[in-house]
Amino acid sequence: MTHSPPDPSALHHHRRRMTGRDRHESHRTATPLELLFDLTFVIAFGLGASQFAHAVAEGHWVSGLLGFIFAGFGICWAWINFSWFASAYDTDDWVFRLATMVQMLGVLVLAIGLPDVFTSIEKGGRFHNEVVVLGYVIMRVALVFQWLRAAKQDPARRRACLTYATVVALAQVGWVALMLAPLHVTPALATGALLMVVEMLGPWLAERKDGGTPWHAHHIAERYGLFAIIALGEGVVGTVAALSAVIEHRGWSLDAALVGLAGVGLTFGMWWIYYMLPSAPVLHVHREKAFVWGYTQIVLITAIVATGAGLHVAATFIEQQARISALATLLTVAVPVAIYIALVYWLYAHLVGRFDPFHRWLLGGTAAVLVGAIAAAVSGLSMPLCLMLLTLAPVVTVVGYELHGYRHQAESLREG
Repeated sequence: MTHSPPDPSALHHHRRRMTGRDRHESHRTATPLELLFDLTFVIAFGLGASQFAHAVAEGHWVSGLLGFIFAGFGICWAWINFSWFASAYDTDDWVFRLATMVQMLGVLVLAIGLPDVFTSIEKGGRFHNEVVVLGYVIMRVALVFQWLRAAKQDPARRRACLTYATVVALAQVGWVALMLAPLHVTPALATGALLMVVEMLGPWLAERKDGGTPWHAHHIAERYGLFAIIALGEGVVGTVAALSAVIEHRGWSLDAALVGLAGVGLTFGMWWIYYMLPSAPVLHVHREKAFVWGYTQIVLITAIVATGAGLHVAATFIEQQARISALATLLTVAVPVAIYIALVYWLYAHLVGRFDPFHRWLLGGTAAVLVGAIAAAVSGLSMPLCLMLLTLAPVVTVVGYELHGYRHQAESLREG
């Protein structure tokens, strides 16, 4: 059997022109560099989730939630911008690789600064976001360089690339000003929210008004799926924390088995229903749906991480170290799970262009499970049993889809 010799250009990483990738390229998948880049977000999510869990377990709901929103946006937005750029312009040459390394460094710096953000919000006074903003700006400046390079080397899409570069650069000026200004927490967070809007305006202008970029639908859908798996890793970490707490206080027991099964089952169920979304085939045909799809996933991914943080809180409660009630503890898991499942159904309806009546039954069953788990916590049932009941929430969707829902999806895709 003979094999054709490899293309010499594929064996090196010399500079290549950023002329844009083929949006119809077959077998386009995530690259090893993208997977390496993703590892830094494991650290960022882990630190963000642990800080959120600590604040909530202490009963500091508002400060914990504000800090988590601030951190969640920065982490998700940095990943999203890199991934969409790479989907359109990944040359995998040495310049692209080094720029990606700089962005990875920025993610780690951002992660290191997260404790200061949560602490300053909790204590009030001046908002200390210096390290977080420094890491974020490092990432974004590297991305501006990439967009300017693409603008120079891809004349057909120069306007869109310059729009990206301009908006990102202007936003970084605002973030640096926010970092240097001695603002208290409330005005600082309000200013940060405004800058988030500016950041999100860039892709809308570039893709809708200025011609857009050649991002690849199947590639970007796979990238988001991998990002969701990274977020789901916090569920595994939270499960280990809760399981360790049970074993430390009660040894290997039925409660330990229930906590382990509940945490893994919940994480597994959330993973299962994420991949029911027909993202790639729909986005390939209807690229205009990408904005709502992509932006909604910021909240969806954050809800996944929050679920893992809730399992951390459950571990603290089992250790009898939490300052909140059993009901409040269960809600730290139940609320993000409910948000996650609701967003999956909403995204499904957005992609196929209609709400499937069958989903009313599935959502009703899911709501019944959530209410039942909450009622169990109110009645004094043990936390392991409450978590076990909560695990059934995604199971309703999994069973419904595997029995009947897949036929509905096939019909919707045929009609679309």
